[in-house]
Amino acid sequence: MLVLGIETSCDETAAAIVDDSRQIRADLVLSQLDEHRPFGGVVPEIAARSHLERLDGLVAEAMRRAGVEFSDLDGVAASGGPGLIGGLIVGVMTAKAIAAVHDRPFIAVNHLEGHALTARLTDDVAFPFLLLLVSGGHCQLLIVEGVGRYRRLGTTVDDAAGEAFDKGAKLLGLGYPGGPAVERAAAGGNAARFDLPRPMIGRAEPDFSFSGLKTALRLRVGDLACNGALGQRDQRDLAASLQAAIAECLADRTARAIAIARESHASLTALVVAGGVAANGTIRAELQKVATRAGLRLVVPPPRLCTDNAAMIAWAGVERLRLGSIDDLDFAPRPRWPLDPAAPKAIGAGVKA
Repeated sequence: MLVLGIETSCDETAAAIVDDSRQIRADLVLSQLDEHRPFGGVVPEIAARSHLERLDGLVAEAMRRAGVEFSDLDGVAASGGPGLIGGLIVGVMTAKAIAAVHDRPFIAVNHLEGHALTARLTDDVAFPFLLLLVSGGHCQLLIVEGVGRYRRLGTTVDDAAGEAFDKGAKLLGLGYPGGPAVERAAAGGNAARFDLPRPMIGRAEPDFSFSGLKTALRLRVGDLACNGALGQRDQRDLAASLQAAIAECLADRTARAIAIARESHASLTALVVAGGVAANGTIRAELQKVATRAGLRLVVPPPRLCTDNAAMIAWAGVERLRLGSIDDLDFAPRPRWPLDPAAPKAIGAGVKA
């Protein structure tokens, strides 16, 4: 079984070919960082236009590298949401066109499900497992019971961890993207110098909140920079303190979710961490401690497959195609598409559910 995957949900244009033996035949990603860096974040219109200009050529190159023709494909999968609607339209319409012309099944993949199932592509993780999905736009804890079967235990009530990294980097003058910039600066900093808050720690519900942490950082920066630019030592120590606070919050909330998950799923197979923030070494180390204490295997895909990519979309397409789960060509892209639609709405501004 051979599936073409297309990813255009945000600021990476990606195409990949994956088969059901877990072999990634081709995996191409074109980053738009240089186009968005002058603005300090992703500009939706710029992202959509870039996808439109690049996607056809990228798909052709992926097919060439994989050594296959469209007639060899068993399905065409594309991110159908959640994400920036302009980019989603570009990817979905391209996938539909290929599927229609070559009479192949079309699979609309929930971008978050792509992240959720990546551990099954890289490590063949069995169901059920606990997933910490942590990225620039999402921060959730879910029990993954099977393909299309998710139970959300916790979510962010305001901002995601990746957003806290991005905004924190901007406040510290570290540049964009924020996650890698903060991690680099933190490597030379003292995380104990500044006592930043750890929102939600100790609460019974494994939810997240990072807006207060961002505010605390802004106030610290304001105090230190009142007489001029922020010094390098202050910059590094604040970066280390911010990273430590985020890591501790994620670890505490995840430990709480494991306890809750085991009440209904005693046979959890692993703690899986997915999304761009999973590439952070300090966070991975803290989550390894959580997994070890709980007697669980920690599975974190390679950094390239933590960030947005099309291999995860192609693999989710394989998983769904196996079950006969395909979509009609009238599928409409969805800027919001929760993995667990039955989960109660969290109370808070800007909830990313």
